[in-house]
Amino acid sequence: MPAIWVYSEDVTITQQLLALGRNLADNMQTQLCAFTLNGESATSLIASGADKVVSLQGNSQWPESYAQSLADLAKQERPEAVFIGATQRGKDLAAKVAAIIKTGLVTEAFAVRIADGAIETDRIMYGGLAICTEILTAPAIVTIPARTYEAISPDPNRTGEIVTMDVKTDDRVSVSNVCPIIREGADISIADKLVCVGRGLAKQEDMRLVEDLAVALGAEIGCTRGIAEDYHWLPNDRYIGLSGQKIKPSLYISLGISGQVQHVSGIRDSKIIVAIDMNENAPIFEAADYGIVGDLYEISPLLTEAIKQAVK
Repeated sequence: MPAIWVYSEDVTITQQLLALGRNLADNMQTQLCAFTLNGESATSLIASGADKVVSLQGNSQWPESYAQSLADLAKQERPEAVFIGATQRGKDLAAKVAAIIKTGLVTEAFAVRIADGAIETDRIMYGGLAICTEILTAPAIVTIPARTYEAISPDPNRTGEIVTMDVKTDDRVSVSNVCPIIREGADISIADKLVCVGRGLAKQEDMRLVEDLAVALGAEIGCTRGIAEDYHWLPNDRYIGLSGQKIKPSLYISLGISGQVQHVSGIRDSKIIVAIDMNENAPIFEAADYGIVGDLYEISPLLTEAIKQAVK
């Protein structure tokens, strides 16, 4: 029977994909199947909405080496759609599977729905200047960024089928060494509050203003590309934008950021955007929910003090 498939090597993302898959599967009256390389996560995936969990067992720890096996299964069972987490490895896997089975692939979709019995997706193009809507026929393969959907609250009483499947992996490429990225501080991509600084800050010593505001809010600090890559005032993993981090906080405050499209594409999913800049015509104000036209050197200390007083 045709089904909706979801997969990510990150179990947390798989649970988020199950929220999307559950809605589509119910509407299409079909089965929702989750794939995992970690058999221990099967029960939690059932609790998060899966009707069936397939634990792929191979002799490789690298997700992309399972592409041929997943493609062979897709050829046999012809799922309606395969949703894959848009991690670096997930996107690699999705591209390989799509190429093998010769089907359409949509990357980084932020919305998925059913349209006339087919899967319809929306994704951002040209750094946020346009939205591309595409309709895919089965089996549609779509990659979805993390935190695009909220995971369903787990139901420990849900029941489902758990299957362990031995598969052959692609061992033509071997990994001899792994050098993990060492992050300095918290991962801003999952931060609930963010204070972000741009070139409006005159010198590195003035980062104290940003740090004081972030501490008062209980927020993490992010920056524009120039601050990280040109000035090196903050590490590269703090850079937010088209080729940097994509964030989805409940509160984002920008200090001295003009708001070019490359940056705005990274903050567009923030729930509340507050912008502070001297230029009243700065593009950031078009994206902001609240804007303050003024000097960040005057406004930031006042805002910090007001927050401290409010939380006393």
